[in-house]
Amino acid sequence: MSKLARVRVRVRVLVRRVRASRRDAGMVTSEYAMGIIAAVAFAAVLYKVLTSGQVSTELQNIVKRALDVRM
Repeated sequence: MSKLARVRVRVRVLVRRVRASRRDAGMVTSEYAMGIIAAVAFAAVLYKVLTSGQVSTELQNIVKRALDVRM
């Protein structure tokens, strides 16, 4: 095998590796959209839980107890 043929083979192998690594390199636009929708839904649920009466009261009690601690 000539030197030029070996170089061509190496280049082909490198190109295939680069192309293969790019296939699953990141998310496509639809995956970003689904991720954003899931994050917003989670934030909405978390907001509802934290602003509910019982959780809000408990959080206020925790803050009051923390402020009443003597140092």
